[in-house]
Amino acid sequence: MEKPLWAPWRMEFIRAAKPAGGCIFCDLPAEVGDEADRRNLVVHRSAHAFTILNRYPYNSGHLMVVPRSHVCDLEALPAGPLHDLSEELARAVEVVKRVYRPEGLNLGMNLGKVAGAGIADHLHWHVVPRWNGDTNFMPVIADLRVVPEALDEAWARLRAGFQG
Repeated sequence: MEKPLWAPWRMEFIRAAKPAGGCIFCDLPAEVGDEADRRNLVVHRSAHAFTILNRYPYNSGHLMVVPRSHVCDLEALPAGPLHDLSEELARAVEVVKRVYRPEGLNLGMNLGKVAGAGIADHLHWHVVPRWNGDTNFMPVIADLRVVPEALDEAWARLRAGFQG
């Protein structure tokens, strides 16, 4: 039986040594089909970009919008893929607003490791829904984030949001 995406065993993955080479933003969308998309948390694909749930979200519905091109500099994207990435970002914002009804959103792109990019070699936008009071004492006291929705449920809601 496959372990659920939200299970505490994920800490094993976080703490484990990461494989050398490869790029998750290239590898995960290379697998196609609904089952692969669910497993890899891909909620939508466009011609030159895709939208994926963050496996370690700040809030429920935390998405990343990623170009299919393996680039780390925004200016390295040609006009067509850059335009498609922008349209995918706007689509992701619209879907998150409709599905989650947040009071605000954080949109951000960390370019370079020193800027906070966890995956510095492949640029990506973060779309984080926000609500008044969504921060609490848990990150400060226990170095722990509380996300009230399982990733499987978030994937299903957002996938349906992109299709509807």
